[in-house]
Amino acid sequence: MIKGLTAVAQIASEADFVELAELFQSLGFEPGRGWSMRSGGNGTRTSSEGTGRIEGAAQGAPFLAPLGNLELVYGRRPAEPPLLIEVTALDEIHATVKAWLLSRRSGEETTRDISEPTLTDWNARLFTVQLHPGFSVAFWQSENPLHNRPMAIEGDLSAAGRRFAVVVARWNAVITDRLLQGALDALLRSGCARKDIEIVRVPGAWEIPSAARTLAETGRFAAIITLGVLLRGETAHYEAIYNEVARGIGQSQQETGVPHAFGVLTCETLEQALDRAGLKAGNKGFEAGIAAIEMASIQEKLRTERQSSSAAGIEAGA
Repeated sequence: MIKGLTAVAQIASEADFVELAELFQSLGFEPGRGWSMRSGGNGTRTSSEGTGRIEGAAQGAPFLAPLGNLELVYGRRPAEPPLLIEVTALDEIHATVKAWLLSRRSGEETTRDISEPTLTDWNARLFTVQLHPGFSVAFWQSENPLHNRPMAIEGDLSAAGRRFAVVVARWNAVITDRLLQGALDALLRSGCARKDIEIVRVPGAWEIPSAARTLAETGRFAAIITLGVLLRGETAHYEAIYNEVARGIGQSQQETGVPHAFGVLTCETLEQALDRAGLKAGNKGFEAGIAAIEMASIQEKLRTERQSSSAAGIEAGA
């Protein structure tokens, strides 16, 4: 089984070898295990940790990369050097290599030996550099933002055509009304019609899970938004209530399959709660609304994908 790919470059002098090793280390390559073949010996390799200077007749300094490719080309001669290094910060790499060249060569030689980053016909930016006679390298960066990123199912932030329920506690209404305003703002800005939003007010945070479960079991809503606030200074059994509220909301979500957005604040003081309800730290009601919209979209996509997979399985078995 194929394990790795190694490109070997011949360097003429030991001084150039050490300089290039230092350059590749400064660019962020992981140094491998160096080796040397001692003069006058039997020609066998002697391993050495790192890639520093090794006295001897011959020596090697490997540099490791997380990904290796072998590309075969037919029909035209490649315009780039045979060694291409993909990077994520092309301009910074270009500046580093150019500074390295300037410290060792005249300005005219540097201009000749390194090109400016340019756009290729394969949707990438690339520059080439002659690091040593007979040793050219191309550094490149893809212009495709999805390049090498894993494909994932993600939710859309569109609430159009979906119904949402909002369960909000009356206790500490000066806070919960602000949370409700934020949640409604998120839904309406995302295209949800007012008629598709059902608001249920309950006495306090303790009653939120029961109402959320009842709404979820109707099957009429794409997601449930739960809003409330618990202040440690107002109740001695603060943690007991919070744990049960969180458990009840989570259990309702898991058992009904309807997403529940958690917008129940747990704060030390009234001032902290006000900050999190729109004064200084954003509005957690708005954040809960956005989370509900995204999760509703994800649930719909997952159901569609599962149905498509089931249909494909039935056709294959027919």
